[in-house]
This record gives sequence, structure tokens and C-alpha cells, in this order.
Amino acid sequence: MAFLQSRSISLVDMYIDNSEPSENVGQIHFSLEYDFQNTTLILRILQGKELPAKDLSGTSDPYVRVTLLPDKKHRLETKIKRRTLNPRWNETFYFEGNQIFGSHSEKHSRARFEW
Repeated sequence: MAFLQSRSISLVDMYIDNSEPSENVGQIHFSLEYDFQNTTLILRILQGKELPAKDLSGTSDPYVRVTLLPDKKHRLETKIKRRTLNPRWNETFYFEGNQIFGSHSEKHSRARFEW
């Protein structure tokens, strides 16, 4: 029982694919937090690392797009970071009930990440 009490696991750890990728897809670092008192889901898009180059110059103009499911018609996006493969966004999105606070609006509590 003590093992279970002292162990923590993130959602990312639960879904990590440890197989070797066929190509470099990079990494997106983010955090999820749920504020039970205010019934608010807090999504922080932190940074990207070693993203694949998409431009002829060997860089990219990356951004993160979040699509909340099952309603696919609304998408949230971070700011575009120009000419980098290691962007730092440090952007936070708040989801409360059927609302998002900030410059975006959406509902539901599941998300799909694209970059």
C-alpha cells in the first residue's frame, strides 16, 4: 500500500510509446492540472524540443493546435514561433465547464494535440 501512496504517474507516462519512431517528430512539453474547487482544467503548452525542420532554411515556424473532442469545429492555437526547432510558448488555456477563459472559446474536456 505504501508503494501506491508514494508513486505518481502522469497522463503522458500512461500513453508513452517506447517503440523507435521511423522519423524525428520532436517533443511537446505541456502540463495538465485540474482545479477541483473551481472545476477548471488548466492546460499549459510549455515548449517544443527538436521539432522537424519544414522550411528550406532548416527551421520551422511551429505552433500547437488543440482540438477539443468530440466537437472538432473549434480549435485553439498557440502563437507562431518563427524560425526555430525548439520553441518556448509558455501559454495557458483555462477550460471551465462549457467555457474557456482567455482569448479562445470552446467546450468539452478532451483534447487532441497537433503540431
